[in-house]
Amino acid sequence: MQDRIREFVLAALTEMQYDVSEVTGDTDLGPAGLDLESLALADLSVQVEDEFGVKFDLDEMEGTALMTLDEFTADVAARIAAATPATSGSPA
Repeated sequence: MQDRIREFVLAALTEMQYDVSEVTGDTDLGPAGLDLESLALADLSVQVEDEFGVKFDLDEMEGTALMTLDEFTADVAARIAAATPATSGSPA
């Protein structure tokens, strides 16, 4: 799942006119890496919300800027897992 999220994020950033040719999992989303501004982070978050059915609070945007690409995709994957009802252990 995390690979799918990463592919989606990189495609979204490309559409937003960011150069992702040198981006690795360790690339920061904020000033030390891609240098996404708050509006770009909000746009990316909305696209991720729409694609994967997760939600971000506005006050989380500042923390997102401090994440690497891998940390962000792991966070999204964890949100998806938390939102998905567990189906194991159902009575037969």
